[in-house]
Amino acid sequence: MNIAARARSLTASPTLAVTSRAKQLKLSGNDVVSFGAGESYFATPEHIKAAAIKAIKEGFTKYTPSSGLLQLKQAICKKLKQDNHLDYNLEQIIVCSGAKHALYNIFQIICDPLDEIIIPAPYWVSYPQMVKVAMGTPVILKTEEKNGFKITPQDLEQTITKKTKALILNSPSNPTGAVYTLGEVKAIAEIALKNNLIIISDEIYEKLIYCKEKHISIPSVNERLYSSTFIVNGVSKAYAMTGWRIGYLAGPVEAVAKISSLQDHSTSCANAIAQMAALEALTTKDKFIDTMRREFMKRCDYMVKRIQNIPKLSLRKPDGAFYAFCNISGTGLDSVSFAQRLLEEAYVAVVPGIAFGNDQYVRLSFAVSIEEIKKGLDRIENWVNKL
Repeated sequence: MNIAARARSLTASPTLAVTSRAKQLKLSGNDVVSFGAGESYFATPEHIKAAAIKAIKEGFTKYTPSSGLLQLKQAICKKLKQDNHLDYNLEQIIVCSGAKHALYNIFQIICDPLDEIIIPAPYWVSYPQMVKVAMGTPVILKTEEKNGFKITPQDLEQTITKKTKALILNSPSNPTGAVYTLGEVKAIAEIALKNNLIIISDEIYEKLIYCKEKHISIPSVNERLYSSTFIVNGVSKAYAMTGWRIGYLAGPVEAVAKISSLQDHSTSCANAIAQMAALEALTTKDKFIDTMRREFMKRCDYMVKRIQNIPKLSLRKPDGAFYAFCNISGTGLDSVSFAQRLLEEAYVAVVPGIAFGNDQYVRLSFAVSIEEIKKGLDRIENWVNKL
C-alpha cells in the first residue's frame, strides 16, 4: 500500500511501547515495577464514578453537540475564570476526547505545509508527531538542566524565523516537571506578541505543582494574547480520569469554530457519559486534588533523595507534574540501551529520554504506590552498581 508521505514518518509512542513490554513480562509471570505510564495510581473519586453511573441509568447515552455538552462547557468557562483568571464564552470552548485530541485538532487547523512550530525540548513525545501529520515542521528548541529545562528569551528569539507559526508552552512540563514563573511567562508573551506567534499552552498538569510558584496561564498576563492563544486542559491528571478521555480547549472564536467543524467530521462528540463525569469533577469541590498532590510530593521527595544518592545517576528535583527526568550520562549508556537492559535484567520499566528529545536521560513516573517506588529504586540502585 502506498502510505501518504505525512504518515510515513510517524513512529509509535515510546511510552506506550514500554508499558506494553512491561505488561508482556508481567503476563509471563515476572514481577515488573513500571515507572512508565503517565497516569495516577489513585482511583477516580467515587462521586465522579457515581455521576457516570447515574447518567447511564437515566439513559444519557445519546450524542451531545460535537463541541461538547452545554453544561460542561459552562463549567469549563467558570473554571477558567476562577482558576486561571481567563474570560471565555461558550463559543470559545471545545470538549474533546482527551487533551491529546484537543492538541491534535489545533495542529490540524493552524498548520500549513512548511509552517514551523517551536517545541521546547525535552518535550512530550506526541508534539512533534502531531505537527508532522498536520504537515507542519517541528523546530526543536533545546533547553538545559542548568536553566531548569526552561527556554530563555534569548534562545526563543534566535529560533524564530519567517516561517515560525507557533510555540508550544507546557507548564508544568512532561517530562521534566519544569514550572514557568510569572516573570518568565511575561517575557515569552512579549516575544510572542512581537513576532505574531500562536501559543499552544498545554496546562494538563496545572494542579500538580510542588514549589512556591503558581500556575500561570499565559493570556492572563496580557489580554492581547487572547486572539493568538489556545489553552489545552482536561480532567485526566487532576481527577485521576485518564481512561475517561475528556479534555478541552479554549481559543479564539474563529479558530474554535473551525475546530468544531473538524470535530463534526472526525470524532463528533466526546463520550456522553464521560462528559457527565467530567461535569461532576469540575463542579463539585472536594479535597481529592489536594490529597493527591500531597501524596505525590512525598513520592517525589523520596524518589529524588534516592536517585541523588545512586552513583552514576543525577536528578534535578521536578517542580510539578509527576515525573522525574533522571540524568544517566554517568552510566555510559544511551537512554534506549539503559531502558531496555533495565527492563529485561532488573524488571523495571522507564521511558528512554530520546523519546523526549534528550538521549542522556530517562523518565520515571512517581504516580505509583510508595511501595512500588521503593522496590523499583532498590532494583535500579543494585543494577546500576553492577554496571
